[in-house]
Amino acid sequence: MTNSITEHSIREVIVKDISLYINGQFVPAKTGETFTNVNPFSNEHINNIAAGDIEDINEAVTSAKKAFDNEWKNLEISERMKYINKIADLIEEEAEEIAYLEALDTGLPISQTRSQAARAATNFRFYAKMVETHLHGQAFPVEKEFINYTLHRPLGVVGLITPWNAPFMLETWKVAPALATGNTVILKPAELSPLTANKLAEIIDKAGLPKGVFNIVHGFGDTAGDALVKHPDVKAISFTGETVTGSIIIKNAADSLKKTSMELGGKSPLIIFDDADLDRALDATIWGIFSFNGERCTSNSRVFVHKKIKDEFIEKLKERVANIRIGDPLDASTELGPLIETQHFNKVKGYIELAKEEGCEVFQGTVPEQFKAGNYVPPTLLLNATNDMRVCQEEIFGPVMAVIEFEQEEEVIAVANDVKYGLAGFVWTQDLTRGHRVAQAIEAGMIWINSHNTRDLRIPFGGTKASGIGREGGHYAIFEFYTEPTVIHVAIGDHHIPQFGKKS
Repeated sequence: MTNSITEHSIREVIVKDISLYINGQFVPAKTGETFTNVNPFSNEHINNIAAGDIEDINEAVTSAKKAFDNEWKNLEISERMKYINKIADLIEEEAEEIAYLEALDTGLPISQTRSQAARAATNFRFYAKMVETHLHGQAFPVEKEFINYTLHRPLGVVGLITPWNAPFMLETWKVAPALATGNTVILKPAELSPLTANKLAEIIDKAGLPKGVFNIVHGFGDTAGDALVKHPDVKAISFTGETVTGSIIIKNAADSLKKTSMELGGKSPLIIFDDADLDRALDATIWGIFSFNGERCTSNSRVFVHKKIKDEFIEKLKERVANIRIGDPLDASTELGPLIETQHFNKVKGYIELAKEEGCEVFQGTVPEQFKAGNYVPPTLLLNATNDMRVCQEEIFGPVMAVIEFEQEEEVIAVANDVKYGLAGFVWTQDLTRGHRVAQAIEAGMIWINSHNTRDLRIPFGGTKASGIGREGGHYAIFEFYTEPTVIHVAIGDHHIPQFGKKS
């Protein structure tokens, strides 16, 4: 399929103001309020976004509930999958524009947002196939008298609250299984990255989904997000974001006993033993922290290097960090772009200053002068770090990596686990017995051995401790979150029934 926009005309795309998408219509917020969307590369105004509130959430939920009850839940799976696959086709057709809008809105390098747009189409196709082939129950014959069988039914209206660090891919990662399993959706995207969420609404509108099946309410967490979480007709909330917000959502969802899935923060360890393939470990370490501008929940922000190889590895790190290409996110050669917004930029810079106060040696790349208007934090190494420092305990969520020395296996396992988070972990060693042993000892939901952060859509994604509750992906999404099991008991014989009160 051809893209709707060529690379040569990419900067000619006109970015319009954005409305809410409710009941198949693009509409303003009930209050008429808007907020400003800012380009992180220039800190200049991009467009205005409708600021949804409780009334808009109420209208969206009403339309979604009606669509669920009257049409979507009763649609044959084969018919529903035609819509899901059509959305995938349209994403592929619009992939270049999606990549452009994502880079413009978030500061992510366009070379990376292109891969995310492709991944988004894959999300829809994967869940279409998964539901068609695996969304079935089980049958249990019991002593020739009964057959018990299970069904997996959609929940109803689900609320999806998504982050700004990889918005389009993560939105589709939630929307695709929610729709494919027969739920209707209210999406509340991050207010800092509304452009591709609106593009998703345009694509779904073009795919012709019944009115009310998919809705977007832009706005802020303490208004639109809070109203979505508390609404009694919303049956589940899937949230990706930081840990404090996740805790608040769980508390607010408890009153209506809705299901919640929380993918939260991380402070993931990467452990390099002295027998590791240093060049491959170096590639994975650099990619794992400096891709996505360091705004990645699974980033290896703490790197533990064996004492025997620490000096050599640090020298290699310094050389690579100094050569990372910092530039315009719309330039295909850029490897590191600006952070999402000024407030976050200042937070990350504050942690770098704290690292100096805590005794770290700070080594950084250099931001070219022509990019100083943007929210650029250069790739940063925190050397001579110890695990008890705040910069090694708190999530920075930027291109900042602490390097910590270790000597013994038991020691590094203990310090790797000595943090409140437990999302991901990475182990580099040519001794696979040790690799498995250490991986099984790390307190995290996902561990990679001799690999960077790659994943299959069939496996569970999620963390332990303060990194979240529940899992996303594959079987776990369609069976454990977006559907509810129902058991049907059928008598096929004249089995014994107690006859209380019957006279003999």
